Amino acid sequence: MKSAKGGVRDAMPELERDLTFHPVVNVTPSVLSSGQIRDFNERGFVFPIEVFSAGEIAYHRRVFDEVADEAMAKGWGAYSINGWHTHVGAIWDLVTEPRILDAVEDLIGPDIVCWGTHYFAKMPGDVKRVSWHQDASYWPLTPSKTVTVWLAIDDADEANGAMQLVPRSHIHGQIDFEQSAPEEQNVLNQSVAEPRAYGDDPVMVSVKAGQMSLHTDLLLHGSEPNRSERRRCGLTMRFVPPDVRAYRGWNLKRAVVCRGRDRSGHWIHHPRPTFDRIPSPDPG
Repeated sequence: MKSAKGGVRDAMPELERDLTFHPVVNVTPSVLSSGQIRDFNERGFVFPIEVFSAGEIAYHRRVFDEVADEAMAKGWGAYSINGWHTHVGAIWDLVTEPRILDAVEDLIGPDIVCWGTHYFAKMPGDVKRVSWHQDASYWPLTPSKTVTVWLAIDDADEANGAMQLVPRSHIHGQIDFEQSAPEEQNVLNQSVAEPRAYGDDPVMVSVKAGQMSLHTDLLLHGSEPNRSERRRCGLTMRFVPPDVRAYRGWNLKRAVVCRGRDRSGHWIHHPRPTFDRIPSPDPG
């Protein structure tokens, strides 16, 4: 569907999706403060939130290093470790980590499903960027209630291409976008022009390894290339309450019922893998 400005309004017009922000109603949060709940509703994000000690995140950094080495040896690219929580036990452990789920529960309630994960690892000198976009535009899900956890595996700051967020951009519903031009060097394929027209000045998500940020799937965000000599790796984890419905079989592929239950049975739970398996790239 084309917008009046010539951009794309909906990448999946054939699907009935509710792409409006649903504010959190929680007067007694257990981990987040009332101010953080208000920030999530009004600005679309919360950070930084302490999760892991230096020793704990060092373990998860080693896990990524080992998985990435095996992935590269099999022919995967730097951004290809996507949805592997059903293949690697240590990643599955992260999506079921109580300290992460406690914060997520304050935003979406006691029944929690993780439907996806993705390592975004920008190597030193990486010229690729993540252009301004809304996550919800990419996903065949309704209603728009996904909360993304961005867990810092490495320190992230302006120099190595930390994520940036546009406060208050989530209140507009779906925003027009263009298909990214090759010269953008976009890791993804959608680009929103003039992001400042939809909210406040962008905020840099400078976080230390072991901290996390939370943002709604309608928030405009992106990141610049990594022009430093340091890697910048983060793991995104996507959480929804089980009333969210998935098209295209996404409810069958990689869901983990992390806490509580899915009384409808829509989301097919994947237990912790009994052994680690690095998949081979699809030759097609």
